[in-house]
Parts: sequence; C-alpha cells; structure tokens
Amino acid sequence: MKNSTRKPAFIPSMYCSLFGHDYEISKKVTKHVKEYTCCHCKKELTTNSNGNLIELTPKFKEINNILERIHESRMRRLKRKSFASSIC
Repeated sequence: MKNSTRKPAFIPSMYCSLFGHDYEISKKVTKHVKEYTCCHCKKELTTNSNGNLIELTPKFKEINNILERIHESRMRRLKRKSFASSIC
C-alpha cells in the first residue's frame, strides 16, 4: 500500500470560506483586463467591462483570448509605426 500525502479537496475550499480567497494574477490580457486564480481553491476570476471581478466562464475565456490577440496586434502595429517615424 502506498501512503498518499495529498490534501483532501475540501480543505482548500474550507480555508477560503473561513479566511477568504487569496487571488493572484494568472494572466494579463491587457493593461486593464486580467485573469486571477485563488492559490488555495483554484477558483478563476476575470474583470468585466465595468472593472468588477466575475467568475471566469468558457465564454469569458474566449472573449479574453480574442481581446488579448487584438491588443497584441495593435501594440505591434504601434511599435512598428513609432519605429518608422523615429527613423525619418
């Protein structure tokens, strides 16, 4: 028999219900939109259009991925444009 040192699944959720969640930024989508994950229970949140934290559903994951792609392409384009104008 093998002894397992894994914590039962209810301990992290019990910790969060007693002391509250301990969120860390897991992904920076844009300057204002971020995704957060609780260190203990792994609950995921994101910011909505009003800046409030909401649960990260598959719909919001897709929205954040599209928003990140648009933001990255815009930043690349602006960087190229500023580089070209500094040369002239």
